[in-house]
Amino acid sequence: MSTAKILNFIDGAYREGRSWFEKRNPCDNQVFAAVAEAGKDEVDAAVAAARKALRGPWGRMTVHERAAILHRVADGITARFEEFLAAECRDTGKPRSLASHIDIPRGAANFKIFADLVKNVPTESFVLDTPDGKGAVNYALRRPKGVIGVICPWNLPLLLMTWKVGPALACGNTVVVKPSEETPSTAALLGEVMNEAGVPPGVYNVVHGFGPDSAGEYITSHPDVNAVTFTGETRTGAAIMRAGAGFIRPVSLELGGKNPALVFADADLDKAIEGTMRSVFANCGQVCLGTERVFVERPVFDQFVERLRTGAEGLVIGTPDDKAANMGPLVSREHQSKVLSYYQKARDLGAAVVTGGGTPEVPAALAEGAWVQPTIWTGLGDDSAIMREEIFGPCCHISPFDDEDEVVARGNDTEYGLCCSIWTENASKAHRVASQMDTGLVWVNSWFLRDLRTPFGGSKRSGIGREGGVHSLEFYTELSNVCVKL
Repeated sequence: MSTAKILNFIDGAYREGRSWFEKRNPCDNQVFAAVAEAGKDEVDAAVAAARKALRGPWGRMTVHERAAILHRVADGITARFEEFLAAECRDTGKPRSLASHIDIPRGAANFKIFADLVKNVPTESFVLDTPDGKGAVNYALRRPKGVIGVICPWNLPLLLMTWKVGPALACGNTVVVKPSEETPSTAALLGEVMNEAGVPPGVYNVVHGFGPDSAGEYITSHPDVNAVTFTGETRTGAAIMRAGAGFIRPVSLELGGKNPALVFADADLDKAIEGTMRSVFANCGQVCLGTERVFVERPVFDQFVERLRTGAEGLVIGTPDDKAANMGPLVSREHQSKVLSYYQKARDLGAAVVTGGGTPEVPAALAEGAWVQPTIWTGLGDDSAIMREEIFGPCCHISPFDDEDEVVARGNDTEYGLCCSIWTENASKAHRVASQMDTGLVWVNSWFLRDLRTPFGGSKRSGIGREGGVHSLEFYTELSNVCVKL
């Protein structure tokens, strides 16, 4: 079987790069594609094309004209749903049921939502008295920021890429996208849809590669990139901030998390178990909003642990084509090694392994895949590495607590501040605890329930800035005041 090629997409056309790297299927570790790595020349060409497009037809379009094109992009994704689904599942190994209900529909919706939102953005205006009595009018004007560098993660590739590209294009910017080297396929495929939808050349560009001495570094250090938006690990986010400091360049960073779930004794345990199952094990635990620390009030602790164990052991591990599967592999053997190192560390620290803690039995044909067991621990202190460091796998530690003040303090005792979930049937308690959590998002009796008009982002080392709704428009535009003397 011949190996497919995944190319860069620059100025409306596909092109090779300075070299090639392999893309492996995480289910069996077999190479299925060669990916064109962009060098400095390719990144320079992509940025130049994006800069040129700002001055071309795209830059002269009205908001409504751009919105109509972005609706066609969304329709194009939907029309080629099966192609995007196959590409996403091949890159990530995730179950088709997950990608077909979340990743691909949200990938299309991100274009429509922001295209419609930008048509109705309110602006400020003020009347100013002047000495001659004629006055002046001030009004705020939003302009595109320019060329946006978009650096994407591998866990929800199409969804999180379009979460940034959608509002950036709706605001009239152009983009240079670097998808993760682990998941290059859907970003490249989207180039075809952009052309079919009538997006002018240079508006959407894709360069493949890595971080240092590759496409990622070349984007973040490029003087003609006006802003960078990034989702990924905190260490990389810090490097992006340093790279842009000399340019005084704005960055939007959505970084890591060590997210807590707080389960009170008065919670509806059926709901709490169902929500925690999803927040811990969805997408094989590879979700920035996922739960890795679970705190359960002592009267229901044993019952909760047992019920979550039962749920974890009922998960069906398999390939995307396995209709019964609800958990796939991790994204790569490299990430598998990282997660398994934490499984070993938990044992070394004396954790009680409630379930899992290793690799599952799989057919011989899948033996080289990046498989791990869903895992639950108890018995470790809050200062252990398992409780402090982001693992990004299908695992959690469950700890008991005795009162509200204690669990708020312990939930906040982390360098991260992305999200938390609170489980209680007491509305007053829910509001009181939510107001004390030092996180960008708080869910009460739910998890990953998202209204895309609301602010999204983290505090502390979980990020800088907010995206979603008008908050995305604020990042992707420059605000100017116009003063007109009457």
